[in-house]
Amino acid sequence: MTNIENNLTEILSTIPENVKLIAVSKFHPVDTILRAFQAGQKIFGENKVQELVSKQALLPKEIEWHLIGHLQSNKVKYIAPFVHLIHGVDSLSLLQTINKEALKNNRMINCLLQLHIAEEETKFGLSFEEAENILENLKNSPLQNIRIAGLMGMATFTDDKVQVRKEFRYLADCFKKFKNDFFIDNPEFKELSMGMSDDYQIAIEEGSTMVRIGTAIFGKREY
Repeated sequence: MTNIENNLTEILSTIPENVKLIAVSKFHPVDTILRAFQAGQKIFGENKVQELVSKQALLPKEIEWHLIGHLQSNKVKYIAPFVHLIHGVDSLSLLQTINKEALKNNRMINCLLQLHIAEEETKFGLSFEEAENILENLKNSPLQNIRIAGLMGMATFTDDKVQVRKEFRYLADCFKKFKNDFFIDNPEFKELSMGMSDDYQIAIEEGSTMVRIGTAIFGKREY
């Protein structure tokens, strides 16, 4: 077995069956991703639209692509024909653009609202109140070609596991509140995307349903 196969096997052995593994393939070449796909991994996440589009064109169509980085409205059109899930939605205007491009492609696009849970100011994301306002707006003026499937968040980059756990727990609490207030009868609001290579086990303990793991699978980026 290659290192990638070994890494995938090891990680999957630590993840419950109800948790999806998104292999974060940003900055890794197509042949590396293909090796992971051939080893059984079907879900891949990319940060940048241009890189995602170029890789999607070259790799098997069975791959389920997730956009996990910050998304600009003017780039939605490039991924709308094929993207399965957009993790980092942080404004109503972006949702409206995704809806417009999904309609053009006769598709329903799944989205996660990204909440800012870290202490670092550089990370993107909505406050609880901003996310709540978006959901109130969607309740009154639904967008027919998007599906709000859950929440996403990134913890502070720190060795303090107590702080990381606190941030993940806060995001899980936000999820439960939104589920109860807006999606009580909607089973499609079910995903909590949190946890990366260094903290995914804590995230799973706090309720994550999707972990975004790159380095632990592929090693350090090649370019």
